[in-house]
This record gives sequence, C-alpha cells and structure tokens, in this order.
Amino acid sequence: MFEGRLLVLVAIVFSALTLRVAVTAFTPLANRIGQDIGYSTAVVGVFGMLPTAMFALGGLLTPILSRRLGLELTALVAMLMTAVGSAIRAIVPDTWELLAFSALALAGMGVGNIVIPPLVKRYFSDRLALLSSVYIVMVQLGTVVPALITVPVADAHGWRLSLGMWAALSLAAALPWIGVLRVRRAHAVADTTEMPSDTVESTGKVWRSPLAWGMAFMFGMTSLITYSLFTWMPTIFADAGASAAFGGSMVGIFALIGLVAALGAPIVVGRMANPFPVIIGCAVFFFIGFAGLLFAPMAAPLVWVLALGLGPSTFPMALTLINLRTRTGAGSAALSGFTQGVGYSVACTGPLVFGALHTMTGGWVAPFGFLVLAVVVLMVGGWLACKPQMLEDTWN
Repeated sequence: MFEGRLLVLVAIVFSALTLRVAVTAFTPLANRIGQDIGYSTAVVGVFGMLPTAMFALGGLLTPILSRRLGLELTALVAMLMTAVGSAIRAIVPDTWELLAFSALALAGMGVGNIVIPPLVKRYFSDRLALLSSVYIVMVQLGTVVPALITVPVADAHGWRLSLGMWAALSLAAALPWIGVLRVRRAHAVADTTEMPSDTVESTGKVWRSPLAWGMAFMFGMTSLITYSLFTWMPTIFADAGASAAFGGSMVGIFALIGLVAALGAPIVVGRMANPFPVIIGCAVFFFIGFAGLLFAPMAAPLVWVLALGLGPSTFPMALTLINLRTRTGAGSAALSGFTQGVGYSVACTGPLVFGALHTMTGGWVAPFGFLVLAVVVLMVGGWLACKPQMLEDTWN
C-alpha cells in the first residue's frame, strides 16, 4: 500500500534523525553542566561510555519487545523513551537523575538502532540499498547538527533548553509510527506487524553463525574506534599545542565526513557480490590517520581527520549487510540485534581502554597500538561478513 509505505518512510527518516542526538547534544556541554550541578571529570567518563552500553542493552531488549509488540509498535516505544528521557534530563537537579534519564533516552535510541533495519527490509525490500543510504544519512545528520548548534543555543538560552529541545524531535518521530499502526490496523487481514513466528528460533540460532560473529566484530570494532576518537581526539590535538576550539572543530569535521560514507557505502555494497576490498580500503584510511595523529598531528590535521572520517565507512556497510545477508524479516531482526548488541558491548570498552593506556604510558603509542589491533579484528570480521552467503544458511 502506497499510503502505508509513505508513512513508514517518513517515520524511518524522522526516527533515524534521533538515533545519535542524545549523545552529541550532551558531549559539548558536559563540562558546563558539571560545573552547574556539580560532578567531576570522572563522571564525564561515565557519560562517555553510557551511549555504547545502552546501545548494547538495546540489542538485548529489542528482540523481546518486538516479539511481544511487533516492529512498528517497538519503534514507537523507542521514540517515546528517547523523548521522555531527553526532556526530563534537561530539568533534573542532580547527577544521578541526569545519568538515569540520559540512560533512558539512550536506551530508546538503542532500541531504535536495532528495529529500523528490519523495518526497512519489511517495507522496502525492493529498494534496500537506496533506503539504507537514506537511513544512514539521517543518522549522520542527527550526529553532526546537534554538535554544531548545541553550544550556541546554550550560550544564548542556557544549557537546559539546549539539551532538552531535542525531545521535540523524538516526539515528532513518534507521530508517524502512530499513523503506521492505524493503517496496519485498518488492513488487519493483510497485517504483518507482528514478528514472524520463527523469530525466537532465529534469535537463538544466530549465535551459531560465523557470518553473525563476523558482522558483530566488524560493527563492534568500527564503533570502538569511532567512539575512542570522538572522546580523545580533542586531547590529542591539545597535547600537540592546538586550542580547545580547534580540537572541537576537528571532531565536527570527523563526524561530517561520515555523511560521504553514508551516501556511498550502501550503494557500493549493494552492487558488489563480495565488498571485502572496501574493508581493506577502510583499514588503509585508518592506518594513515592513526600514523598522522601519532607522529605529526599538526603537520596536516585535515588530511588525518579526512582519512579517519573515511575509515568508519564500515559502519554503513555493516548496517546495509544486515539486510543483504538475510532472506527473512526474522533473520534481519535477529542479525540486527546480535550485531549491534554484541558490537556495542565490545565498543563501550574502547574510550576507557584508550584513556587508561594513555594514563599508564604517558604517551599515545600504546593507545594507537590498541586501535591498530582493533582494525585487524575488524578486517577478520569483515572477511566473514562480506562473503556472498545468507545468515539462514550458516546458523546450523
């Protein structure tokens, strides 16, 4: 039905815009908020690992919710969780409340991360590469825009308004899902809102698949590297003599370059039987960027950040492969939950280990050695994930 597909398209676009907002709206304001409500820099580290921890929790929660509620209602619940958490955390007076409601908002985003790829497959199986590109571009925009405007808004109107205003976006994303559910209810005879009956069995079998483990390591190592760089890139440039504003701008450029990958990677992957050569190219970009930041960070900072921004092209590749390597909606949902649940569980250790290695050694060689090891694991996972095979053929 055209009406149903149009509503789902609008819902997916708005939902994708919300899936990183609670992260990048908070990070630039972390120190300012800490000075106001009274938490230490150690708590900033906790906030740094909270997104990936909650995204991992989303990987565990979503299969349970989707079996009970269906994919569309699960997406609605995710948007409402994000809206409520984002709104309330902007008005609470204490650190623990800020952490709790940030966790609620991020858990909603984590559920949204998992549930959107199967919805793309369900409604747009004839346009997977195109819709994957649209979805991933929206995710990237939702990452970049808050980082650019949250500080100016806070300067003009205070950090609480700057932090809380993004709840309106999540609430707006919830509205089309209500419309989708109404349309599905009106066509109850043909309704496929509920997850297929083999979802429970599929979710169990996915743990046995080499393809699924390859996807999890590919996705997890990409996220580990990306969040480590988001967290520590300003400090690396500060150690090299750059200003705090310069370091922040480099982080913004790093996120912005992801838009290029989001536009191109899904289409490239959709046209290649085995896109593993793209994985090799991404690894080369990572190595160039690591070497530049380690040995001569201020010699050509834009070149290093450009290379580092292209390296995580493996992120949109992984999200696209979730649908390209499955035959059924149940398989897509199971692979999405496993990939992101396991992947984000591993990724949340990245910023902590990177920082601990820097503290222990007093330099950046050991932390970047850790990231090089992560790239090697990423390539092994990519080799397994990129093979032209289907999940349903591998989980026995």
